[in-house]
Formats: sequence, C-alpha cells, structure tokens
Amino acid sequence: MKRILFILCLIATGFSLYSQEIAQWRGPNRDGIYNETGLLKSWPKNGPTMLWSNESLGDGHAAVAVTKSKVFAAGTLDEMGFIVAFDHSGKVIWKTEYGKEWTDSFSGVRSAPLFYIDKVYTLSSFGELVCMDAEKGNILWKVDVTKAYDGENIKWGYTENLLIDDGKLYCTAGGKNDNVLALNKDTGKLIWKSKGNGEKSAYCSPMVVKLANRKIVVTHTESSIIGIDAADGRFLWSFEHPNEWSVQPNTPIYQDGFLFCTSGYGQGGVMLKLSPDGASVTEVWRNKLLDPKMGGMVLVNGRIYGSGDNTRDWYCLDWKTGQLLYSSDMMKRGDIIFSDGLLYCYDDGGTVGLVEPGESDFKLISSFKVPLGENQHWAHPVIHDKKLYIRHGSALMVYDIGAK
Repeated sequence: MKRILFILCLIATGFSLYSQEIAQWRGPNRDGIYNETGLLKSWPKNGPTMLWSNESLGDGHAAVAVTKSKVFAAGTLDEMGFIVAFDHSGKVIWKTEYGKEWTDSFSGVRSAPLFYIDKVYTLSSFGELVCMDAEKGNILWKVDVTKAYDGENIKWGYTENLLIDDGKLYCTAGGKNDNVLALNKDTGKLIWKSKGNGEKSAYCSPMVVKLANRKIVVTHTESSIIGIDAADGRFLWSFEHPNEWSVQPNTPIYQDGFLFCTSGYGQGGVMLKLSPDGASVTEVWRNKLLDPKMGGMVLVNGRIYGSGDNTRDWYCLDWKTGQLLYSSDMMKRGDIIFSDGLLYCYDDGGTVGLVEPGESDFKLISSFKVPLGENQHWAHPVIHDKKLYIRHGSALMVYDIGAK
C-alpha cells in the first residue's frame, strides 16, 4: 500500500511540474537569464553543431518558445501570420494561421509565442490577441484590442511579448481609457482595465514585480515607465522616460526594491527605487551609455550587461551606482542573454558570440556567422536543454551547445 501511495505521489508531482511549465520571452523570469548548466565553454571555428533548421517561417523577428516536447515559432507568409509547433527533431506537428500581419517596413510577425500550461498565446501586429490549444493548434479564442477596447496601433505595429501571472493575461492596448488590460487567460474575458497615463503602447513587454504585500505590472508606454496594481488595475505611478521615436522595447529588470529601465536613441537607462508598498518610485541614478534599442540587458552578480544604440559598444555597468566598469567594440550592437557563466550575444550583422564577462573586460571566446535566413537579426536567442535557438527571418536554426 505504501508503495502504491509513493508511486501516486510521484505521478501527481510530475503532473504538477508539467502543468506549471511556461515558455516565454527572455526566459523563465523574462530577464534574459537561462538556468542551464553543462554548456560548452568554447565553440568550433564554424560554431557549434547545427542539429536541425527550418527555412519556411517567412517574414518576422519573433523569438521562439521552447518546452519539454515542442518548439513554438511564429511566422508570416502571404501577409498571414501563423504559429507552428515543431517536435525536437524539427518535424512539424501543427501549423495554424491566426490573421493578418505587418507588411510595411520591417514586415512580419513581431511577438514571440507564449506557452502556458496547455495553451499558446500571441499578439498580432494589428492588435489581435490569439489563444490556441498547444497540443492540436486549434484557435480557442481571439480578442481584437482595437475593436473590443480603444487600443490604437503604433508606427511599426503592436510588438508585445505577452505575460501571464495569477491567471491574468496582460496586454498594453495603448488606448486613452483602455490602456493596460488584464484578461482571463482561459477565456479572454476582461478582468480589469487601467487608464494608465493614456499613452500609446511602445513595443515594450511587461513584467510583474512581486513585493511583500503587492504585485505591480511594470511596462513602458510612449514616454513613460508606469506601475499598475496587478490585483485591480489601479494606476500607481508614472516616471517620464521619453526617446526620439517612442520606441521602448526593453523589458525592465527588478531586484531587491530597485528597477532598471533603459531605451535607445541616446536616452539610456535609469535606476528607480520602489517605495516599500510599491505606490511610488524615486530616481537613484542615470547612465546614457547603455541604451539598447531592442537587444535587452542582463543582470549578473551586481553588474548590468548590454549593448548601446548610439555608441554601439557593449557595456558593463555597476548595478548600485550606474558607474561604467568597462566597454568594448567586440561586436556590433545586438541582443544579449546569459547562461552557465557566459554571455550569448547576437549582433545586427549576424554574428553570434560566446562572451566571458570578466572583472575588467569582455572576452570574446568564440563566434560564428548565422548561415541561413534574411533581413534583420533582431530575434532574441533562446536556450533550452543545452540547445541554442537562433531565428533569422524565415530561418530557425537549432544548435547543440552541451558539453560532451
């Protein structure tokens, strides 16, 4: 009897772990940190071994979402956006169109699929929220935030990597009244809407800050960083942070009561201190050098790493003071993630670099040129189960980066 109970407990535990699986923008905590170990510390001259590739994604620069059993990618063909699910050998399991995608400048799908428990979510560049069954690919529900709410599209199309927390699916519609939305993740029905400060959305992907007695949704809008009570949508605070083109794609980083936010075009970053109840923020320091346009940044051991937009160097800043510790022109500007002690940098020129963040400098250990795809090298890399996922336009490439 005890043996049976033990087995049942194991089964229940396994189900619970599976049921909580999530694959989202920039890793488990949306901060660019992938908690992998046993990865290669250097690569062969032409890069790590490519396990498989697919060149049929069409236009776009959306990152992928990877789970234990599937790889979800978004693409655009003949003006129609779709989600495709691969198995881990590259075989297509299903492919589902969901509606029109962007065909003007920088055409194609922008937003990475979000996998949560048993569903896949995306936001089209025209503001349509879509929820699909992750196993079969059928569409479960859609909500057009420009029709159901007063959302207004922006110059280069809605670009938001969705977020789920406590059963709420968050989206920045960018309307004057319906600015930030919290929807039921299973039905798409409205839970709350917040006026925010009435600014349009700004290509940012939100995060949730967890305090002792409150959760706060933090995101960028056109010219501001804003904080909203996650429980009821109450607008808490706004901090001015404009740039020339109202492009604010970098998800903020939070740690121990402090919030770092940065954007391109020379605006750079600002460190904010949250009040204990999260109802207000105060400025701590600024640094204009680290101003990634869309490449993100990572916080590792009290240091912030990322690339610039105006100056186009790579920077290391002290988290507490904002002091520049060192910089390098080792690669062109680009995206950055971190895993197993090393930085993975993917630059605008199509070079992927394995970089050691040293005490006083960057060390470019290995690099290779992305061999497939076309147009912009903007999709953020993903690491899962000792594999590196690189998307370049129509092509998805999967590399083995596990140490032998």
